[in-house]
Amino acid sequence: MSALAAERDAFAAAHPERVEVIGGRRWGVLDLPGEGPALLLCPGTLGRGDVFWRLMARLRGRARMLAVTYPASHDLGVWADDLARLLDRRGIGRTTVLGSSLGGYLAQVVAGRHGERVEALVAANTLSDVGPLADRPPYAGDVARTPLAALREGFARGLRAYAEAEPDAAELMALLLQDAEGRIPGRHLRARIAALKLAPPVPAIAAPPERVHVIESEDDPLIPEPVRAAVRTRLAPGTVWRFRKGGHFPYVSQPDLYAAAVEEALGLTAPGRGPWGGGALRAR
Repeated sequence: MSALAAERDAFAAAHPERVEVIGGRRWGVLDLPGEGPALLLCPGTLGRGDVFWRLMARLRGRARMLAVTYPASHDLGVWADDLARLLDRRGIGRTTVLGSSLGGYLAQVVAGRHGERVEALVAANTLSDVGPLADRPPYAGDVARTPLAALREGFARGLRAYAEAEPDAAELMALLLQDAEGRIPGRHLRARIAALKLAPPVPAIAAPPERVHVIESEDDPLIPEPVRAAVRTRLAPGTVWRFRKGGHFPYVSQPDLYAAAVEEALGLTAPGRGPWGGGALRAR
C-alpha cells in the first residue's frame, strides 16, 4: 500500500463513513463536528467522501463538515434535494457547498435548487455544461449496456496515462485506481457516469458574486481552458483560485493551498490573506 493510500485509510478508520437512507437511497456520510461554519463536500466520479481527507484534516474543529458518497442512482436533481434533506436532519440551516468535478456540477445544482440553504458555492475543477462530454468516453457510449469491466478498464487506462504524463502524480493515480477497480461498487460507478451524462442544465443561481467561488488548475487534463472559461462566464464568481500545478485533484496534490482557499470561502480568514504566489493565484 502506498503512503498516500495509508494516510487516506487511517483518516477513514478514525472517521468512519455511515450509511444514511434518504428517500430510499443509501448515501454515505462522513460527519465531522466543528464550532465554525458548515461545509458540505461533494466528490467527483472517482472518490468517496473521504477523498477530501487532507482538507478535512486541516479544517478539523474549525468547521462543521459533511462529506458524502453518492448512492446508486443518477438524478442530480434528486441528489440535490436529498442533500437539502440531509442538512435538515443535521439541523444545518445554511452551508458552504464545495464540489469537485461531478461534485462541482452537483454543487451548482444544489445552489440553483436550494439557494436559501447555500451560504457560498465553491465550484472546483468542474464544468457548467455537459455538452462537451457527449463525444468523450465513457459518456459517449451506452452507459447502461457497457460491461462494467470495460468501464473500469476505461478509467484505469486514463489514470495510467495521467501517471505516465505526470510522474509526480503516480501515487495519487494509484490511490484513485483503487476506487476505479472496486472501492466504488460497480452499480455506483455506473450511476456516477450516468449522472453526468444525463445531468440537467445548471439552474439559475441567485447569489451575489462574493458568495460564488471557482477553483481550477491550469494543468487540469480533464477540464481544458475553454471549459474552465465557460464555468467562469456562467457563474461570474467573485473569487477564482487558479492552481498553476494541481491537476484535477488539487485537494490532494496541493492540500495546504487548497485549504487556504476554502478557509477564505468559509470566512475563516480575510480575503486575499492566503499564501497566494508561486503555487496558486487568487485571480480576483
